[in-house]
Amino acid sequence: MPRPKKCRMIGEMPEVLFFKPRGIPTRDLEIVELSMDELEAIKLKDLVGLSQEECARKMSISRPTFHRILKEARRKIADALINGKAIKLDESVKIIDARRFRCRNCMHEFTIPYGERIINYVCPSCGSDDFECMYRVVWR
Repeated sequence: MPRPKKCRMIGEMPEVLFFKPRGIPTRDLEIVELSMDELEAIKLKDLVGLSQEECARKMSISRPTFHRILKEARRKIADALINGKAIKLDESVKIIDARRFRCRNCMHEFTIPYGERIINYVCPSCGSDDFECMYRVVWR
């Protein structure tokens, strides 16, 4: 029996959870399921362009674990693109901490305590008010 997944840091939950080839009804497609941590790995490494070490630190996992997640995510995306499959993002996650933030200006990560209003809050490192929520998720 595999051990349960640990909590992972996810920068933001995507608005779109399903992608498919145009012109083919969904009922006729095979579906590849991409987990939220696989999506986050792709985003941090391939879109943002961070090193694997930086990506692993942001997701609160080891570098070898990050590498395995990234490798599997890339395999799934390649399978979907080459073989004309749909991609469904896994919705079976539970957000357990939505009070952690990352400054878009200096990339400093900080927590706003529950009960404090986020409006008018600034990054404690640089004073910027441009920050994004980071989610810590667990699998159900």
